Amino acid sequence: MKRKKPKFERYGWRRKKKLSKSWRKPKGLDNKLREHIAAKGAWVKVGYRRRREERGLHPSGVPEVLVYNPDDLVELTPGEVAVRIASGVGSRKREQIELKAAAMGLKVLNPKMM
Repeated sequence: MKRKKPKFERYGWRRKKKLSKSWRKPKGLDNKLREHIAAKGAWVKVGYRRRREERGLHPSGVPEVLVYNPDDLVELTPGEVAVRIASGVGSRKREQIELKAAAMGLKVLNPKMM
């Protein structure tokens, strides 16, 4: 995997409450980021994009699979995928999913049990 890319945040978002963090291209005449002053932050460029094989993967290098119930684990193979339990799953079903995943040898990315 490529090294970590910088966070691209909107220039001046810390000064004005109404500005969101999400990237917007600076267009002001005196804007230092538009003038590519290095100390003012990174500029979004195509060169920061990941390779096609790496896109959409978890940082560990395997694809994530969203799981809603224990039956979703049946066709998954250990080592090839990582499991993320959906946010709407309750505690009882979450516990069942985590136990079944541990028995199958699957890695759960957001476990609640310790």
